[in-house]
This record gives sequence, C-alpha cells and structure tokens, in this order.
Amino acid sequence: MPIVLAWLSARSLRLLHALGGLLGWAAYLLSRDYRRRLNENAARAGVSAADRRAAVADAGRLVMELPRLWLRPREQTIADPLRWEGAELLDELLARGRGLLLLTPHMGSFEVSAQAYAERYGARQPITVLYRPARQRWLRELEETARARPALATAPANLAGVRLMMRALRRGETVGLLPDQVPPEGMGVWVPFFGQPAYTMTLAARLALQTGAATAVLWTERLPRGGGYVVHALPLPVPLPDADGAAAGGGDEAAALAINRSMEAVIAMKPSQYLWAYNRYKQPRRAEVVA
Repeated sequence: MPIVLAWLSARSLRLLHALGGLLGWAAYLLSRDYRRRLNENAARAGVSAADRRAAVADAGRLVMELPRLWLRPREQTIADPLRWEGAELLDELLARGRGLLLLTPHMGSFEVSAQAYAERYGARQPITVLYRPARQRWLRELEETARARPALATAPANLAGVRLMMRALRRGETVGLLPDQVPPEGMGVWVPFFGQPAYTMTLAARLALQTGAATAVLWTERLPRGGGYVVHALPLPVPLPDADGAAAGGGDEAAALAINRSMEAVIAMKPSQYLWAYNRYKQPRRAEVVA
C-alpha cells in the first residue's frame, strides 16, 4: 500500500480527480449500504438528483487527492492552484489577538483547509486540528506524520485532545474541527440536522464560550478538472448564543442546534461537495478512557 500511495502522490491533481470520480461511482454501485445511506441523507436535505450524482464522484475525488496532499515534503506548500475568498474576515478576527475557532463541515477538500490556513496564517497564529485516529496502524501512523506540518498540530478526538485545544485557544492560537462529526458517547446531544435528530458535539460551542474565542467557518471548494481549490472563510451563519443566552435557552442543545443550522446553511452553498455517505445519524461510540 505505501508504494501505491507514493505513486499516486506524484500524479497530477487532474488525473487523481479523474480516477477519484471512477472510485466514487465504484463504491456507490458495489456497496448497497453506502448507496442507501448516501441517497437517504441527500434526500433528507432536499438535494437535487444532479447534485447527488455529482456528490457520488466527488467523494471518490476526496480520497484520491489525499496522497498528493499528505506525502509531499513537509516544508513544501500545497502544489496545486489555491485562492482565498473571505480572507479579510480572518485578517480581522486574528487582529483581535484572541483565540480563533474554525468550523469545517465534511465538505469539499476539508484536508486542504487546515493546511491552507497554516501556510497563510500559521507564522502569525498556529493551528491545532482535531482528528479521529484511524483503526489501522499503518494508516494512523501515516495520518499523524502527514498532518503534522509547520504551524499545524493535531489533537486526537478524546479528552486529552480536548485539553490540547482548550490550551491552544487560551494561548490565543487557532483550533479547527469538523462539527458535523459524530462525537463519542457523553460528548454530544441529540438535536436536528436536516430535520432528523443527530448526535452532535457540544465541544465546538464550549470551546468558544469558555475561552472567548472568535468563531468562523472555513471550507475548501474543489474546482473541476483538477483546477485546484478555493478556500472560503465566512462568518457563522447562525451565531452561537452567549453564555447567558445558552443558559436561558437550553444550554448545550441550543448551542449545538445553532451550529447544525450553520452547517446546513454552508452545505446548501455547494451540496454536490458534501460527503452525504458519512454516517451522520449513527449511535455514538463509547468514549476512550484517557488518564
């Protein structure tokens, strides 16, 4: 497998995205459970048939572009064209000198988002991103090595990782996470996501409320025919309640619902690039015990 990944890492983005489109359709056609989940989740959100078909191929492109992103030399910048929209928002938030919480849905090339931030802003304010370690040892080691780059640190999705992110925000640094990721048992609440209850993390809102960090959305659009990426920075569409408002209006549930509403609004901007096959409505797994 490492040999195959190394070979893929040297291919052009255009070729990888072409292969990825085929991979996405192969997974869709060969796995009944995958196909059912993708269609049910997309239908629940009112996604058109055309966008749903595009999302099938785009899921494969997400996988195939990873070797090129992960295996390039550690000091080398993203090799493909990349431009920003909304960078002035981050300039403004960083100028405040406080911690910054960036929320990224399972949309577009979310692996690019943290790397792009680190390249542009990391020397000024480094970023720590939350990730869930893979079960396979070789893939877990690859993730840990590939994702750790200059001004970009990683934190595992457990209590130790939460402490790392809290400390980073209190130092005035930046933290990034995927708020539509199903958290471990005891770290979320059940609130609607596209009209159906989904176990939703409370971590995102708690990080912002407990540290006073500014909050924004960061997601990366994948351009067609291997044309590169557009990194979008925008305000949270539905503001989080402040501490008093959360206490008066339902606490964790109110804050988690606001984040879900924000993610729904962002996903609606480009539904063809959301990972609809992600098992968003599953039961949470047991939390890891960390000393």
